[in-house]
Amino acid sequence: MKSQHVTPRLLPDDAGAATLIGRVHDPVEGGPCVVALRGTDVVDLSHAAPTVSELLDRRDLLDVVRSTEPRRSWPVEQVVDATMSRDESAVHFIAPFDLQVIKAAGVTFAKSMIERVIEERAAGDSSKALQIRAEIDAAIGGAISGVRPGSEQAEVVKRVLIDHGLWSQYLEVGIGPDPEIFTKAPVLSAVGTGAPIGVLERSTWNNPEPEVVLAVTSDGRAVGATLGNDVNLRDFEGRSALLLTEAKDNNSSCAIGPLIRLFDESFDPDSVKQLDVQLRITDGDGFLLEGVSSMRQMSRELEELISHAYGPHHRYPDGFALFTGTLFAPTQDRDVPGMGFTHKRGDVVSISTPALGALVNEVTTAEDAPDWTMGIRALMANLAARQLLALPQAVAQ
Repeated sequence: MKSQHVTPRLLPDDAGAATLIGRVHDPVEGGPCVVALRGTDVVDLSHAAPTVSELLDRRDLLDVVRSTEPRRSWPVEQVVDATMSRDESAVHFIAPFDLQVIKAAGVTFAKSMIERVIEERAAGDSSKALQIRAEIDAAIGGAISGVRPGSEQAEVVKRVLIDHGLWSQYLEVGIGPDPEIFTKAPVLSAVGTGAPIGVLERSTWNNPEPEVVLAVTSDGRAVGATLGNDVNLRDFEGRSALLLTEAKDNNSSCAIGPLIRLFDESFDPDSVKQLDVQLRITDGDGFLLEGVSSMRQMSRELEELISHAYGPHHRYPDGFALFTGTLFAPTQDRDVPGMGFTHKRGDVVSISTPALGALVNEVTTAEDAPDWTMGIRALMANLAARQLLALPQAVAQ
């Protein structure tokens, strides 16, 4: 990262007590390695599980991560330095998921729900957002924030909003019985901390979305959490919800990392529900935007989101990553009064919380971001060439 930017601590504050796994890219082997953090070392566990998907499915997950004799190891500070300096000639962290489908839950916070309504009513025109925001606030104020989705109270609020001509598809998924669950990005396409993130060059209104991402196994168990940036084009989605794919899925538009913190004696799903996720955006000209997304203000429970993504209606044989939504929707003006925030090339986006570390990425265009080249075929070919696919696989049945 550029020297004028302040980069938060990459690893969790209590990394020594945490059970942390992820992936590194090893240029010598030309591909990824499944790793764990042990003390001051990053250890290679690829011989125990060639993919994170397989590792997370093991019933002896914690024992494997803590006790398996490593294949190789690297000093953690060396890997961190290579990651943040983008030294691709050295071993560096990459996105910690591999074969898992990357899913996302949308509109899970009341504040962000209102911002989605504003986008829709502004039809993607940021210049109209300020006036619409004031109109909605005057009509309903904070009346939605305490409403339980799908409840009788939510139905009452729905009828009031319809009477005021304010009902929206975003309010439906925000306080209705069914949450929004969508596929954020293709398998293997996410980038990790330190990598550039991409925004379409022709987008004029966009923002980061700082989120907690759950690691869910093939049988629907959440076994850990990490951080994510669900990069979003507000102008595209605001024009039409049918443009969600164009708004959400572009080169390097999904960042996840730095590592997955597994649930253990010191960290569990209840710990996730108490997290405050910090967002900090800076550029080289002194611009600063900061915000917080508090998981305590979620409108839906994490278990509810998982049950809508996974169940008899939908299986994921390789597991899935689940973005859980964000409270943060930037309204601070950047240049022109009333135009709100949008990214500029060179912005450094830091998403952090002490329990999970920091996900740090610099903004570029999706067109100029590095091409995504290692898909499923390339990964399988690489693992086979390294003789990592011929080993017995002890996965959950």
